[in-house]
Parts: sequence; C-alpha cells; structure tokens
Amino acid sequence: MKKQYKALSLLSGGLDSQLAVCVLREQGVHVEAIVYNSPFFGTDKAEAAAKALDIPLHIIDFTEDILEQVQHPAHGLGGAMNPCIDCHAHMIMRAGELLEEWGFDFIATGEVLAQRPMSQNKQSLGVVARCSKYEDLIVRPLSASLLPPTKPIREGWIDAGKLPRFSGRNRTPQMELAKHFGITSYPTPAGGCLLTEERFGKKLKDLLDHEGPDADRTNVWLLPTGRHMRLADDVKIIVGSCKEDNELLDEKAHPDDYRITCPTLPSPLVIAPPNAREDQLETAAAICARYAKTPKDQPCTVEITNGSGSHTIEVIPMDPDAVKQLMITPQ
Repeated sequence: MKKQYKALSLLSGGLDSQLAVCVLREQGVHVEAIVYNSPFFGTDKAEAAAKALDIPLHIIDFTEDILEQVQHPAHGLGGAMNPCIDCHAHMIMRAGELLEEWGFDFIATGEVLAQRPMSQNKQSLGVVARCSKYEDLIVRPLSASLLPPTKPIREGWIDAGKLPRFSGRNRTPQMELAKHFGITSYPTPAGGCLLTEERFGKKLKDLLDHEGPDADRTNVWLLPTGRHMRLADDVKIIVGSCKEDNELLDEKAHPDDYRITCPTLPSPLVIAPPNAREDQLETAAAICARYAKTPKDQPCTVEITNGSGSHTIEVIPMDPDAVKQLMITPQ
C-alpha cells in the first residue's frame, strides 16, 4: 500500500494558501495547516480558511521571532520595518523544526512565482529556501513545476505533472481553480502585515529606540491600538481612538499604569506609565480633554487613576496643533 505523505502547509488564509492545501489533498496528501501569530499580523483569516477547508490549524506564537528579525535583518528591511525575506525563511524554519516532532514529511506554501516582483522571484524564493535550512523539503504546489524539484517531487511523493503552473500577477487562473474546489470565499490580496506600513513602522522604531531589544511585550502588542504620543524619552502615552481601543487599553495596560478619562463627557481612555511626573500627567489630561471635544478654552474635569487611587484635576484642552507635535505618527 502506498504511503500517505503528510504536509504541514503555511496558511495565511488568502486564496493561494487555500489552493495549495487543496491541490495537495487532491493527490492524497494529508495536509494540516500552520499559522503564526504576532503583534504585527493575526490569525483570523487563517482560522476562517482552516474551518472552511476542514483541516486542523496549528497556531504558533511568532512574537520573539519577528522582533529578532526586525532588529537584525540579515537581508535588510523593505520600505518600512518589514524584514520579509528573513521573516518568511524563519517561518519555514519553524515549520521544518516541527516536521519530525509532529510526524510530517514536508512543508508547503502558497507562494506563486513572480506574483510579487521583489519577494517571489526565483532568486528571492531560493534565498528563503536556503536560509530556512529545509530547502529540500519545501513544496510550492502552485508553481512547483516551474521551480527546481525538491525531494517530495523528485521521489514521487507528489506528481508534479498534476500540479498547476501558476506564474505572474494575473489571478484569473487561481480564481478558476477556486471554482473547481468549491472555494467561494476568500479575502482580496493584501499584505496583511503592519510592518509594511510606514506609520506603524515609526511607532515600532520609536518603541525600540526608547526601550531597546527588551521592550515590554505588552507595549509591543499595544502598538496597533490608539494614538501614540511621546512626552519624554521615558514617557509615552496612548490615547484610545474608539470604544474598542478604550476597552483593549483598559484590559491590556499594566495595573500600575495611569488611566486618564473625562468622567462627565464621552472621552478617550489615556494610558500613561507609572513613572510619569505630575506635570506630564497634566499634559496627558489636557490631551484627553482635547479628544473629549471639550469647548475650546473651557476648563474640563479629568480623572487620573492608578493602583494607589484616583484624583481629579481641572485642565484646559490642549490645542490640536500642540497635540500633533507630540504624536509619534502625526495624523
């Protein structure tokens, strides 16, 4: 009886990663998915895709991995703070390290040759494969027939002649294949990684510049939330920009952090660190009053709370231009 080979497939949740799963299963390969979670990219799309495909999904925390790549990118950063080549190689390496432990035979990805000119040309794909240390156990099923054959192809675990020959940015062939597999729901193509966004990159760089490589991981996870303003080298505040921000900040901030609100008005929640001086708390309070839309030049009551208790002060809302000067990424 022919052995059933097992693939651990990187699943972003996009159409290509779903198709990679489907074409391998069509050849009798047992496929399970793996996705990485970090402050810069989440797992929602992968979880939805795994459910639709009815395959097990393994979620791996990638926070320490990606922070290491950001700070020491062997192949440099992209247009922002994105170490794409090193990040992808490390994702494949992490999957490769799990092959024997979990009883899998090879790794699969949904990459399409030349779909992204910089990161998915033959040279870049080759660099990623070599740096992952599992070069001969990687299969890119959607373009495998156009790439050098790896062990699963050479030894007949997969019939390359039955695989697609996708290349380039035209997605029509993928959409046609999606119909064949009954895939009707998939996200539009997008980077999905906050590190590729210039504004977010500035917030991360600011945090690393001021806290160093051992930056508080809670502060890293809060980077996507709210407006970030630096009052001093050792004092940054975060201002909620919506109800969801306020709730997340209240949940994730440290117990000793200051929580600043305007109790008589709809207002943002402002988080300040426990080392903030009284004058810096007054500045944070004035910023809170500004976003509570207090009438210009009218005093506002602001409540400042931390683990030691709470007190109120009267402040004048800060001028919007002055607020903008404090923003790490002005809006």
